[in-house]
Amino acid sequence: MPKTLDTAQVRELREADPQARLIDVRTPGEFASSHIPGSCNVPLNLLREHHDELTAEHGDPIVLVCASGARAEQAGTLLESAGLDRLSVLRGGITGWQQHGGELNYGRGTWAMERQVRLTAGLLVFIGVVASTAYEPLKWIAGFVGAGLTFAAVTNTCAMSRVLGLLPHNRASDSDGRALLVALTGGEGTRGRAAG
Repeated sequence: MPKTLDTAQVRELREADPQARLIDVRTPGEFASSHIPGSCNVPLNLLREHHDELTAEHGDPIVLVCASGARAEQAGTLLESAGLDRLSVLRGGITGWQQHGGELNYGRGTWAMERQVRLTAGLLVFIGVVASTAYEPLKWIAGFVGAGLTFAAVTNTCAMSRVLGLLPHNRASDSDGRALLVALTGGEGTRGRAAG
């Protein structure tokens, strides 16, 4: 498991080592909505898909970022198993960064994954309860969603977010995927590709 760094430690690392890479593992839509200046977007689902191809052409320190830290920790475990080192995770993710005065670039994008999960889970529970007034066994939809959310909390994983991550607005195109991976694995020549 990679070590965690707080906002102040990440700022210090970036000042001490300008080659340090901030890799945001949220979906492209979330990244477009807001991101840390100078960070690059390499979505977690892309890392999962290309796990066997991950090798770094550099020794730069890598700080993994997501909304709260959970997806970044998953990415860190995945990258460590692929042999990448000098990894750390931004404690509290974008939320923690912002709470501690970190600057963000804002744009237009999709809702954060957590918000997408809350909407989907809420709609499924609501539909299940309402539909169960006409056909009682449909109440189990709400029970199934509740069990899934409980499991997600206990294991710090979320099957619903993985499914929602497959939707077109949450994915990078296949042609963009390879270019995004270069932000993580590429050598010195790729440093200029960081997002503003």
